[in-house]
Amino acid sequence: MAKQAGVGNAVYKVVEVIGTSTQSWEDAAKNAVETAGGKVRDLRVAEVVKTDMTVKDGKVQTYRARVLLSFKYER
Repeated sequence: MAKQAGVGNAVYKVVEVIGTSTQSWEDAAKNAVETAGGKVRDLRVAEVVKTDMTVKDGKVQTYRARVLLSFKYER
């Protein structure tokens, strides 16, 4: 089987982060990705795996998004 140019064996690491927002789940997920992106290089995929919210006195306080991030693992 011939190798394609630029394609090789690679390993990716997956980490889980939780982003929060007082506005929406979308903002919470965006906050998670953008904050992690400041420290982790070469992010490849972000997957929202769970959403929830905190509640106080019957009112939503914060939206939370649990996000799996994958990035290329450097050997």
